[in-house]
Amino acid sequence: MEFWNSTLGSGFILVGILDDSGSPELLCATITTLYTLALTSNGLLLLVITMDVRLHVPMYLLLGQLSLMDLLLTSVITPKAIMDFLLKDNTISFGGCAFQMFLELALGGAEDLLLAFMAYDRYVAICHPLNYMIFMRPSVCWFMVATSWILASLMALVFTIYTMQYPFCKSREIRHLFCEIPPLLKLACADTSTYELMVYLTGVSVLILPLAVILASYVRILFTVLHMPSHEGRKKALVTCSSHLIVVGMWYGGASFMYVLPSQFHSPKQDNVLSVFYTIVTPALNPLIYSLRNKEVTGALRRILGKWLLPT
Repeated sequence: MEFWNSTLGSGFILVGILDDSGSPELLCATITTLYTLALTSNGLLLLVITMDVRLHVPMYLLLGQLSLMDLLLTSVITPKAIMDFLLKDNTISFGGCAFQMFLELALGGAEDLLLAFMAYDRYVAICHPLNYMIFMRPSVCWFMVATSWILASLMALVFTIYTMQYPFCKSREIRHLFCEIPPLLKLACADTSTYELMVYLTGVSVLILPLAVILASYVRILFTVLHMPSHEGRKKALVTCSSHLIVVGMWYGGASFMYVLPSQFHSPKQDNVLSVFYTIVTPALNPLIYSLRNKEVTGALRRILGKWLLPT
């Protein structure tokens, strides 16, 4: 089989969901709207958490980091997909593909870990409220944040370097919205079966272990909430936890299908739809899920807007 020099050639061609859609213009407008919503809602939530001192507590520190990760993740992928469609140029350089893959893996992995830490935060707050500020003191919170970013970045760097060292076949088309490991390995001209198994096992570990922590935390939370004497306390705990569980379900659902489902059950169209869901739809909806049902966030937003619109 003939090879092409991917490091010196013109790179790859991304054939994503916009190219396979029956109504690409409508889909492009929808994706643009979702991206605008993601920028606005995540940016606003970050602003509110930063400016309102009442939200300078562990729960909102972690929520702010989630918004930052969502904002960066969707910005790594969506603007290029939109511009490629509008300019009719789907090419991406070898270096650009590697960089996009690194950022997507780093941000996705960091979000996996952060969601588990957020579940632990809710577990401590509800099951051990008297010791909350001991278990979730600032140094512990920042350790959680740093661990999420550093571990995910190291893992992403290793997998990006290893993936991009393969020789790629003459076909340059990546049938995916962005540069991701599974669709890129289909272009490799070497045996990738061992590496694909390693990617699969790592994907299972990175997704399933944090998910197990989340589920264990919420089982304990559920038992504690059911034994709460106060109806108002039960309602507040369930509202806060249900928001987190919805976000967990949306994120882990799409990512698990992509990385845990064996490759023989994948199709390019299915992978494209799933990638749109967890890299565009989920970042747009996360801040709305958290803020619309959270009186502290909506109250802080009203106070900030009140200061700007009605300055003293």
